[in-house]
Amino acid sequence: MRVIVADDALLFREGLTRVLASIGFEVLGVAGDGEEAVRLVGQDPPDVAVLDLRMPPGHGTEGLEAAVRIRERWPSVGVLLLSQYVEAHYALRLMTEFEGGVGYLLKDRVSALESFGQDLRRVAAGETVIDPELVSLLVARRREEDPLGALSERERDVLSLMAQGLSNVAMAETLFLSTKTIEANVSSIFTKLGLAPDARDHRRVLAVLTFLRGGG
Repeated sequence: MRVIVADDALLFREGLTRVLASIGFEVLGVAGDGEEAVRLVGQDPPDVAVLDLRMPPGHGTEGLEAAVRIRERWPSVGVLLLSQYVEAHYALRLMTEFEGGVGYLLKDRVSALESFGQDLRRVAAGETVIDPELVSLLVARRREEDPLGALSERERDVLSLMAQGLSNVAMAETLFLSTKTIEANVSSIFTKLGLAPDARDHRRVLAVLTFLRGGG
């Protein structure tokens, strides 16, 4: 699998490049800012662009803006944002603007090599990956008037894992439940959130958006 890496911190960038090579990824190029990242993708589109959220010149949302430009020009390229801190509104923007092939992880996740590699492959496959710490933070912020108030504890667990991008099979393995039980919980979540089937059936995305907005 082919990737490009963009981060203005030289040591982290080199370390990440070595980590990716050690777990079987081909690093096509490295960049120190968003503009260079976009240029590298244009030269030879990778499967995934791994971007630091904050890069020069302003150290604001340059990585996110680069991700938006990349997806507008090369829709098949997955984008994975890495951040030093949990910032829910940026993850929400990713979820809102793109239907899949995106991820938001804390930089600490890179050290868990096997898990990080799996997350990258999921993004490349068109899935959405959200950092578990962000999900936990949003759960902790729940209010009584929360739109998720009607969900049972089990359904909240399922939705939390859904927000991390897990499939029904993966959720079943994580919660030690049958796939049929997970499917029943997912169906119940859709019903309680008023998400009726539509032609594109993006109810999973809409359910997770509801979850993320509820934590704001």
